[in-house]
Amino acid sequence: MDIPNLSQNPQIPVSNPVISQKSKNPKTVYFIIIVLAIVSGFWVSRFWPLSKSSNNIISTLTQNNVTPADSLKSANDLVVGQSYGDTGKTFTDTATGTIVKGGINGEGTHTLQREGGKTQNAALTSSTVDLDLFLDKKVEIKGETNSSTKAGWFLDVGIIKILE
Repeated sequence: MDIPNLSQNPQIPVSNPVISQKSKNPKTVYFIIIVLAIVSGFWVSRFWPLSKSSNNIISTLTQNNVTPADSLKSANDLVVGQSYGDTGKTFTDTATGTIVKGGINGEGTHTLQREGGKTQNAALTSSTVDLDLFLDKKVEIKGETNSSTKAGWFLDVGIIKILE
């Protein structure tokens, strides 16, 4: 016995069902957007560099009697009383002494010899100033103290002022 179809709209059997297309994974879409933003930002910066702001930085350094460290060619270019380094940052630690080659117990690239003997010396490193240009000169340095296990004081130099 067959049951009659009492529906007003008879259903038509589908021989080939439509396969729904899967939408792209949102993570993939975000990844593509980020990559495109980075690539376009890189190329835009190559065609339109911010030359005005770099000129402002150099003029500010000149007004503050501070010379950018990358403008130095040799130790002969150094002037007594002149400061060299990065003024864009405020440094809290200051020390005075003579810079010599070699760190303390393997820490730092140079040493600041201070009055009071070896216990008062500071190990130095710097990513902004070439410390080799200031060898055997009496200087005042400004920088930030880093943690150290081998040296009594480990200082990252930001600004160097030549005293003698």
